[in-house]
Amino acid sequence: MKRLNWMRRILPLRQRGTCVASLLLPFALLLSACNPTASKANIRTLSTAASTTACRTIEHGMGKTCVPLNPKRVVVLNELDNVLALGVKPIGTVTLDRGFIDYLTDRTQGIEKVGTDSQPNLEKILLLKPDLIIGTTWDGKDIYDKLNRIAPTVFVDTNDYRSWKSWLKKTAEALGKTSEAEQLLQNYEQRVQQLQQALGDRSSNTQVSVVNFWQNNVRIYMKRSFSGVILQEVGLARPPVQNKDKLWERLSLELIPKMDGDVIFLLLGGHKESNLAQFKQHPLWSQLKPVQANKVYEVDSSIWIAGAGMIGANLILDDLSQHLVLEKP
Repeated sequence: MKRLNWMRRILPLRQRGTCVASLLLPFALLLSACNPTASKANIRTLSTAASTTACRTIEHGMGKTCVPLNPKRVVVLNELDNVLALGVKPIGTVTLDRGFIDYLTDRTQGIEKVGTDSQPNLEKILLLKPDLIIGTTWDGKDIYDKLNRIAPTVFVDTNDYRSWKSWLKKTAEALGKTSEAEQLLQNYEQRVQQLQQALGDRSSNTQVSVVNFWQNNVRIYMKRSFSGVILQEVGLARPPVQNKDKLWERLSLELIPKMDGDVIFLLLGGHKESNLAQFKQHPLWSQLKPVQANKVYEVDSSIWIAGAGMIGANLILDDLSQHLVLEKP
């Protein structure tokens, strides 16, 4: 915290889009003061790392920013799914407290960790010498100005999962990958149509319940959750108690009937097994229609809850296809 206060005193407020190189020099001097062994060459490298280049101005969740035409050194805060989907491997990203989000782990080799999603490490980001930083308005608007002094920073407006496709488009605009985003969206829409055709009448006649055992509590997820949005795009019905314009509701044992439907997608990952066992042993659990019909399907909670990008959306379609189309009664 003291180091951040030093940074705040040393770095004057500057207008967005100013030359990044002039902003790096105070940081270089600060690092030199903290580390007397830092060479003059290293300081010169930091101060000239992001020389002025041609840029284009884009609007985003925090205003307007002039970004490089072809960014090469990208640091990502919480838009990793879409950045990877667009074929860009960032040099650095934040992670969850326990590490990379599960379903992206095999794609993250060589990406530097620069803190957690709740506490990005500004010094690590600085030392990577990015030419573009991409984040979201969920990242904490209070750090935007600090990031924008390190490199041009774009914050995607992520206030509503129903706009998840626009998140991809804005990320693509910042990266100069608009055509790639359009192709990804076309491929996704084609998959949705194929799934709808395979489901036929079952699409509107199958009520899908989404239940998550989240650490010490249990939740049902509704229409405004990420998985809820995907289910709605496919045209799948929801149980009446889950067909609400909300993210989720917390359940206790006596509210197990709210889990009912024709099928249950049980979101696992990070839950306590004893908590799940407690619910499964309750008499009300055995009365649920999907339990009696053996239609309780276990899926990855990191995808269904926190996916929020093109890779996650396609993985949800995979789960729906596997359990609702390919799996025989």
